[in-house]
Amino acid sequence: MLRYLSIGDFSRATHMTVKTLRHYHRIGLLEPAAVDPHTGYRRYTPEQIPTAQVIRRFRDLDMPLEEIQAVLTAPDLRTRNDRISAHLNHLEEELGRTQRAVTSLRDLLAPPPADLPAGIELRSVPSTPAAAISEVVDAEDSASWLQGALGELYATLTAQNASPRGHAGGIYADELFTDHRGQVTIFVPCTREIRSVGRVTSLVVPPAELAVITHAGPPSDVDRAYGTLASYVTRHALAVDGPIREYYLVGQRDTPDTSQWHTEIGWPIFQTGSGA
Repeated sequence: MLRYLSIGDFSRATHMTVKTLRHYHRIGLLEPAAVDPHTGYRRYTPEQIPTAQVIRRFRDLDMPLEEIQAVLTAPDLRTRNDRISAHLNHLEEELGRTQRAVTSLRDLLAPPPADLPAGIELRSVPSTPAAAISEVVDAEDSASWLQGALGELYATLTAQNASPRGHAGGIYADELFTDHRGQVTIFVPCTREIRSVGRVTSLVVPPAELAVITHAGPPSDVDRAYGTLASYVTRHALAVDGPIREYYLVGQRDTPDTSQWHTEIGWPIFQTGSGA
């Protein structure tokens, strides 16, 4: 005569919840030895405990239920072992990716290296009230458009008796670099809100966390500074989506000698290092 365990007793014996056992029954993974046709009560035999333990071990290894089913129904030992090995290989690949991600994140939490490229710093920029002009611009026209926009901004501030507060800057959408046409916003921080006139509007420049490098010289050579900054961010920082920023410390308003111009380039990041 068969010895039966109630679903509750089988649950305690296998450390599987009753809900899990019912689910495994529905999908055919672990069917009860008997089901009462009147009450629907499920009954199991002690001989099913090892199968349940195998299923539980595989689930602890995150093996999908359909793969567990394939292992249990394998026609021979070699096929069974091949399927188990395939899942173990998958786990090893996942573990390798996890270890690489952990190493990368630990590197980000470390202080910035002592041999930072010259001029690079990490900076948190607060929100800033400003007068601004924003348009979609072709990359080949961006330099001349920038100078025209700056002239208009400073002229508007003068006309409204509003004083600049800090260096002018620019916010450049990714499309300007990837498609050579994109949104550009040029702004001049100011002491109070200005009235919108022509292309000039009032703007609050949002806060940002940036990796910053200073480029000295004409705009035509700025690509080298961009390359140095991008290399640093790739190795030592956590880059985030967001537009590139530039701040114009010395420019055409200060001197016609482009070799004396200084431009800060800001790459958006998420600061993590203790030395940030």
